[in-house]
Amino acid sequence: MIIRKAVIPAAGMGTRFLPATKSMPKEMLPIVDKPVLQFVIEEAVESGIEDILIVTGRGKQAIENHFDYNPDLEVFLSAAGKHHLVEQVRDIGDRVQIHYIRQKEQLGLGDAIRLARAHMGTQPFAVLLGDTIIDPPEGQKPGLRQLLDAFDTTQASVVAVHRVLPEWVSRYGIVDGVSEPGRDDLLRLRKLVEKPAVNLAPSDLAIAGRYVFTSAIFDCIDATQTGVGGEIQLTDAMNLLAQQSPVYALAWQARRFDIGNRLEYAKCFIELALRRPDIGEPLHAFLRELLNNAGSEGCN
Repeated sequence: MIIRKAVIPAAGMGTRFLPATKSMPKEMLPIVDKPVLQFVIEEAVESGIEDILIVTGRGKQAIENHFDYNPDLEVFLSAAGKHHLVEQVRDIGDRVQIHYIRQKEQLGLGDAIRLARAHMGTQPFAVLLGDTIIDPPEGQKPGLRQLLDAFDTTQASVVAVHRVLPEWVSRYGIVDGVSEPGRDDLLRLRKLVEKPAVNLAPSDLAIAGRYVFTSAIFDCIDATQTGVGGEIQLTDAMNLLAQQSPVYALAWQARRFDIGNRLEYAKCFIELALRRPDIGEPLHAFLRELLNNAGSEGCN
């Protein structure tokens, strides 16, 4: 079964990035000149997704505006002879159908996914967190494509995971699972443990912000009780799903930049900027000089 639809939850308040997110969605924070959410949508498109539903919230109009046409800007750019920029501002919006639905209350990730039920119907679908950039090694498939390939093999729901440092396990949902025969990178999920203490974590494999679900997840979300903070946790629904049918975890070949974390955002910005042909080399020289000066001052 070919999966062509995806949902991107992007309704969170982004409080860890205040005051920047008072008037700008967290998902629109820039990596040089491209918003985080555009990286996410480009990954989806390169993985074969043709239809995306973005779950937004109050104050998120900038997301719709970014992926819409802007005739005034395009006329201005054309008159200035900057036709390549016209193509850039239209490009991603022309490559995929994008729909929107608003989450009226902050009821958690589970509730945000549930809002996609009418759009997804009974077909399996992908989920990409809007504040997470996935960075596969050169030559590897996009992160979501790796997950879709795992779904093709298992025909069951599958979640991407990656190994994290011990001190980080309390930040994420951690996997308790058993490796499939002949597949060290694929585990049959026993359960997910949300943000465990280090000494209670069943592994160092953390959920990486990408999922593929069968439509059975919607009934599991409906059956999930409201948890801490009045929110419906997706991990609780996934544990229920794992009790009813196989659910797998794929330890994929990719890095995760968690943009919801300020330090990770800064690292992502610098690393991706360094790769750019237009600014990478002078930025590298600047950073080297900055670090050398800092080292010299430290010796004084």
